Amino acid sequence: WGLLLIFMLGVFLMRSAGCAINDYADRHIDGRVARTSGRPLATGLITPGEALGVFAVLVALAFALVLLLNWETVALSGVALLLASAYPFMKRYTHLPQLVLGMAFGWAVPMVFMATNGEVPPDAWLLYIATVVWALIYDTQYAMVDRSDDLKIGVKSTAILFGRYDRIMIAALQLGMLAILLLVGVKQELGPFFYIGLGFATLLAGYQQWLIRERQPAGCFKAFLNNNYFGMSIFLGLVLHYRI
Repeated sequence: WGLLLIFMLGVFLMRSAGCAINDYADRHIDGRVARTSGRPLATGLITPGEALGVFAVLVALAFALVLLLNWETVALSGVALLLASAYPFMKRYTHLPQLVLGMAFGWAVPMVFMATNGEVPPDAWLLYIATVVWALIYDTQYAMVDRSDDLKIGVKSTAILFGRYDRIMIAALQLGMLAILLLVGVKQELGPFFYIGLGFATLLAGYQQWLIRERQPAGCFKAFLNNNYFGMSIFLGLVLHYRI
């Protein structure tokens, strides 16, 4: 329970820090995108220095939590900070910023295995890959909302890279992620609750495809948000497997 609490708080703090540094990096871009034009930095409600201060405080708090763990996990946390700091600037240089986002968000996977077992086994890296692929899925759906604005201002994304093949690529990624999770479930000899959860997640993946079928911003954003339920289905399947 102690590890669970540490990582829940750590993820919350680092995601919040990521939001702060992302808005700082995009302070000259957000005002030109309809969906983000009202953000505090874009409107001048807060200053760039204040945003960096928030980022620094959140990272410091997250690092204080990591210090409660073994030194190997502390060492891995440096990679987490590097990825979280680099992601917001990637959209200027590559069409794959969503890949870097997934690498940053998923880095908690090897960290928690290291904190729990003192090592990162092969199945942990499979879970890490699944997490990276998941970010590619939901953040591409998210990027589809802003694609027209991004094309005008020169911001790069997987939604632009995939173009008219966006739905096909998202479907391929969804199938790939589900296949990896199925493989891990078989290798770890997980019970029926896990597969029930995975089955619900598969249905939700299909629903997301229906939501983005016309590539309308509202539908794409709804598909992005639906990933909360996708993740919850898998999570509840795991909880029921280990607790019942």
